[in-house]
Amino acid sequence: MTHGRRNFLKQSSALAAGLAAGPLAGLSPAAHAAPDWPNRPIRLVVPYTAGGSSDIIARLISKQLGEALGQSVVVDNRPGANGNVGAALVAQATDNHTLLLCDIGALAISPSVYTKLTFNIAKDLKPVSMLAYSPHLLVVHPSVQVATVKELVALSQRSQLNFAVTAIGSAPHLAGVAVEQATGAKWQYVPYKGGSQAIADTVGGSAQVLMNGMLATLPHVQSGKLKLIAQSKRTRMPLLQNVPTIAEQGVPNFESGTWQGVMAPASMPDAMVARISGELIRIIRAPDLRAQLVAQGAEVVTMTPGETGKFFVAEQSRWAGVVKQAGIKLEA
Repeated sequence: MTHGRRNFLKQSSALAAGLAAGPLAGLSPAAHAAPDWPNRPIRLVVPYTAGGSSDIIARLISKQLGEALGQSVVVDNRPGANGNVGAALVAQATDNHTLLLCDIGALAISPSVYTKLTFNIAKDLKPVSMLAYSPHLLVVHPSVQVATVKELVALSQRSQLNFAVTAIGSAPHLAGVAVEQATGAKWQYVPYKGGSQAIADTVGGSAQVLMNGMLATLPHVQSGKLKLIAQSKRTRMPLLQNVPTIAEQGVPNFESGTWQGVMAPASMPDAMVARISGELIRIIRAPDLRAQLVAQGAEVVTMTPGETGKFFVAEQSRWAGVVKQAGIKLEA
């Protein structure tokens, strides 16, 4: 965890205190999970369409998690409302066999964007663990004659550019808004139901600009179907050492990305959550799986339930200002 993020977590202490009584504050110790649990398949809800970063991670870990728990793990894609349809489904589950694998950063944005959520994230969900980080890639269709952020901004100011996003209010959307606010860029946001659809339309030329998770987007850069302008991590990813960051191209300290993690219903006993968290961290840290993720553009970043909860609070505070300045408000 970077020094800057540690400072940010400290600055978020007041907000964290407000959640201290809720599940996101962490887990109290519990002796043992029920001896007969799990006694049926685990449903791992991915609240986005198939083919996106969360879906890729879910399918990479599902078999190993099932073997560790002694039951199969079924990936269930439930897209809609920028992940809130699937998140609400998990929040309302009471069977102790339902989990949510999503972009934790995107989930943290939802309370600032949506005026009528059907669930309270801080009260109805509890963190299990963080698994991986993948920066956003800022890419354009190959026909767009720019090679840098500065050139892209200048083009956007004189020509209409369609900017494909997974959904209005999503993490990639707000990353684009943050770049707009910092540079004076102007683009027309076109929302989709998931990252895979946003990628497909940018590859097809219906949209000219895209910001999306590296895990799902890099293969299209490598095939030449998309042109890479910048990466959103504050420092360069090892896989993209020759590609400058957005921060290096005139937006100091800029950082965004997808933070894949797992949440559980607040009703799930802490002992079960602790067991799942331990197994997930062990699985994702395994050398073979770590190597797979690194090769595709993701970093293994694990956090305990308590650390994941603090991260959620910090991200919620961080992006609330961007949402407010942009005036983004939606009904769930």
